[in-house]
Amino acid sequence: MPPEKLQWKHLYDEVVTSGLCTGCAGCVIACPHDVLGYKDTEGVYKPFQLEEYGGPADCSHGDKGCTSCTRACPRFRAWEPEIDEFMFGRTRTPDEISGIYKDIVLARASDPVIHEVGQDGGLVGAILLYCLEKDIIDAALVSYLEGDGTSWKAIPGVARTREDIIASAGSRYTYSANTMAYAEAIEGGAERIALVGMSCQSSVPPVMKQRKAGKVGRRLSLNIGLLCSKTFDDAIFEELFEAKHGLKKSEMKKMNIKGVFQIWMKNGDYHEVPLKECHAWTREGCKACPDFAAEHADISTGGIGKFNDWTLTIVRTDIGREIMDGMLAEGWIETRPGDDDPDAIALMHKLAARSRKRWPEFAIDAPRLLPTT
Repeated sequence: MPPEKLQWKHLYDEVVTSGLCTGCAGCVIACPHDVLGYKDTEGVYKPFQLEEYGGPADCSHGDKGCTSCTRACPRFRAWEPEIDEFMFGRTRTPDEISGIYKDIVLARASDPVIHEVGQDGGLVGAILLYCLEKDIIDAALVSYLEGDGTSWKAIPGVARTREDIIASAGSRYTYSANTMAYAEAIEGGAERIALVGMSCQSSVPPVMKQRKAGKVGRRLSLNIGLLCSKTFDDAIFEELFEAKHGLKKSEMKKMNIKGVFQIWMKNGDYHEVPLKECHAWTREGCKACPDFAAEHADISTGGIGKFNDWTLTIVRTDIGREIMDGMLAEGWIETRPGDDDPDAIALMHKLAARSRKRWPEFAIDAPRLLPTT
């Protein structure tokens, strides 16, 4: 970070109101003075200033020299090369479209229950359960469905048990800032915390550590990223799925995206909604996000490719490889070579390149798609 005192007013101007803010809430959980709130209603997923102190860009603590929020933001200034250097000792090359990694495999949970309730084979649930049982983590920041699940609103929460992991399984495609469950995890005594989050959120732990944002970054000890091209505003349920297709969210059982928006109903019916119909409900914070492949996670996971019950798994760090190797050796997971589905790897690179093209011209060059030689 530059030597000048970069604070909330810089973050507000350069990220929050510029179109770069993904709503990851890293700044909110890093604020040591609890003066940042987070709005996730009415199509808004952004931090805001809580103090009665000047205008929305003003912060009394920032004016006194506090820089925590800018140190925690994974879209502030030269975030990508800073994280790359911190994690991998170098920046990515132009042909590393999906970021730097060690291995690509297809993986799925061996546990039949975790496999069944999980998305595309239940790998993430298996990782969390393994790490809890092996005393690698104390808790995980995940998402749940609000209330009895029929609203399909995703909300952040903490997983500490097998039952919690099962309850949090599956994909939503509306946004949950899972980082916001950090305070609950700490109140429960957790010191080693896993974050399961979309690509924008998976950049939070390493940027906090690289920029020395405090205890929060040090406690986020495992980082599982979800491949993500976009999420949708909650209004898509009433305004598109129900209004046009007659699909009530209270009657939905499961959803997925495989070239189309797939919806399974509780009565056994299956429906497909073309993605082009969904674009109007794209969440604002996704429109400039350049990271499809969760490039700064320890392990990146996604259900793309021809095998519906296998997860495309990108192992990026030493701790990621250590966990995957341990799970495989003890029979927690099954794996097969990523090359068994070369089209899935090609699709990941294609979608990563497409996401990088979103990065706006006014922002720093680093995440932009670079020409290959």
